[in-house]
Amino acid sequence: MELTIFQVDAFADSPFQGNPAAVCPLDAWLDDERLQAIAEENNLSETAFVVGRDGDYRLRWFTPQVEVDLCGHATLATAWVLIHKLDDASPVLRFATRSGELSVRREGDSLAMDFPAKRPEPCATPDGLLEALGIAEAEVLKTDDYLVVVDDEKTIAALAPDFARL
Repeated sequence: MELTIFQVDAFADSPFQGNPAAVCPLDAWLDDERLQAIAEENNLSETAFVVGRDGDYRLRWFTPQVEVDLCGHATLATAWVLIHKLDDASPVLRFATRSGELSVRREGDSLAMDFPAKRPEPCATPDGLLEALGIAEAEVLKTDDYLVVVDDEKTIAALAPDFARL
């Protein structure tokens, strides 16, 4: 099997700077095991695999160990490859991903990306959370993680978390 793979240093304008990502454009999806093996072989923090054309794409990201839901720098690296190496002239590139639709637009010589917003929602406080943080009460919100809201900076400075319990 022969594939074209680009290594792009995101957030940089010279080699060996920024945040490296591999970008692998595909005509059609390979099986998940093959995608994972390619990412493992690349051995970069993320390898982006992209399928599509003319501004509308599907995008997936793999670390050397697992597929991940979202990777900003590899998305920007993918957009850069599509524009500068594969000649996509679309003013906005749209990527369907496991995290929803992401878009990257041209702004002069730069690229700008919109991330999906996950607003924290009120939730029940998990058993032992506040005790493990060493506080008596706080508002607890949740997205993918828990967010503990305290009244002031003094409370933050006095935290003595029990990381083993967290």
